[in-house]
Amino acid sequence: MSISVETLDDGSRLTIQGRWTAIDAAARLQAVDECQLAATRLEFVNHLEALDLTGAFLLRRLEIRAELQGGAVCWVPSRPELLGFTDSLNAAGADAVPELAREPSIGVTLPLDRLGRWAVQGGEAVRNVVDFLGRIYAVLGRALRYPSGLRPRSIVRQVHETGLQAFPIVALIAFLISVIVAYIGAQELKQFGAQPFVVDLVTTSVLRELGVLLTAIIVAGRSGSAFAAEIGAMKLNEEVDALQAIGLNPIEILVLPRVLGLVIAMPLLTIIADAMGLAGGAVLSWLIVDIPFNQFLIRMQEAMAPTTFWAGLIKAPVFAFLIALVGTYRGLQVRNTSRELGRLTTVAVVESIFLVLLADAIFAVIFWELDF
Repeated sequence: MSISVETLDDGSRLTIQGRWTAIDAAARLQAVDECQLAATRLEFVNHLEALDLTGAFLLRRLEIRAELQGGAVCWVPSRPELLGFTDSLNAAGADAVPELAREPSIGVTLPLDRLGRWAVQGGEAVRNVVDFLGRIYAVLGRALRYPSGLRPRSIVRQVHETGLQAFPIVALIAFLISVIVAYIGAQELKQFGAQPFVVDLVTTSVLRELGVLLTAIIVAGRSGSAFAAEIGAMKLNEEVDALQAIGLNPIEILVLPRVLGLVIAMPLLTIIADAMGLAGGAVLSWLIVDIPFNQFLIRMQEAMAPTTFWAGLIKAPVFAFLIALVGTYRGLQVRNTSRELGRLTTVAVVESIFLVLLADAIFAVIFWELDF
């Protein structure tokens, strides 16, 4: 027990013992509120092991309760010094008895408390994202009226870094994945004597889904993380604050060129991925299924619907916008430590890939309904 009460002839003796610190604040608050005080003389016996400012506020709360009931308070052997500090705060006009948050009880209160916190945090996150989007659109609208605000040199640089420099890895991954898809498809279709249909499988899967989706995942891991890391490092070095101090808008300088550069580069990367994916399928079809290249091309043209190529290409700018948005947003959220930089860079990649997959699923439903 942190408080033990003993009845005396002229009042009560309260023995205060144990550690009264912030770690045990919830239990100590409950003990204070449940303590029964006499309306006469109160003797507080000081057997404290540890006391911090939180504990001092709680003891002061107990003293005030006793004084309001008309009891005379005395301490044995002496009153803790920190209680004198709380008195000075009260004399200066501060609230010496703050309302301390109670620990929710196990049962209905705890889940509701967590749900409420989650709802508040989620609402705040949505508000921040909407505010970030609004600032981007405001800067973009102003830049369209005054084209010099688009900063074409920065956009070209981002197209080079996020697009041209990513060509080799995107082409290699698309080629290898297409080879794998063609090989598995050929093995399965062989059971039904339908091996020529491997061309249809490769063409449709690469042009509609695999080309743009693999490109988006690679770009999210490569460019999305770079956006978050670059802007986050600038935040740590206070370069973003310096831009604001000299009257420049960080959204215009750091965010918009990256967003527009990636939106331009992503369709180009998707076309490269489509071409290399079809090349991989053609090579494996020639080696495994004995389909010559010219026959592969003829069959590919027959398998392609008018919307097959465009169904994949339409997704590319949307995926690019989501990746750039998440990367720059998380980069601007970096505060204080390099550990936060690493954490938010990881968060940017994970969230980018998740949003890309979610958007792809939404596109699939829309295309299905439109018969696109």
